[in-house]
Amino acid sequence: MKDFATYTLARLGLFVASYAIIAGGYMLVTRASSVPILWPLLLAAAVSAVASYYLLRGPRERFARRVDERASAAARRFEAARAKEDED
Repeated sequence: MKDFATYTLARLGLFVASYAIIAGGYMLVTRASSVPILWPLLLAAAVSAVASYYLLRGPRERFARRVDERASAAARRFEAARAKEDED
C-alpha cells in the first residue's frame, strides 16, 4: 500500500505543479487576473502524464513489482488450495 500511496501522491503533485506553471504562465503572458478552467486542466494532465513517464519510473516500477509479488503469492495459494482439494 505504501508504494501505491507514494506513486499516487507523486502523480498528484506533478499534476498540481504542472497546472500551477501553466496557469501562472497564462496569467503572466495575458496579464489576466483569472484563468480559464478547462484548457489548463487538460494541458496540465497531458504534461504531467508525459513527465511522470520519465520522472516517476522508479516509484512506478516498485509499485508494479509489489503488485506482481502479491499476485504471484495469491496464485501460489490458489494452486495449493486446488491441489489439496484434488487430493481429498
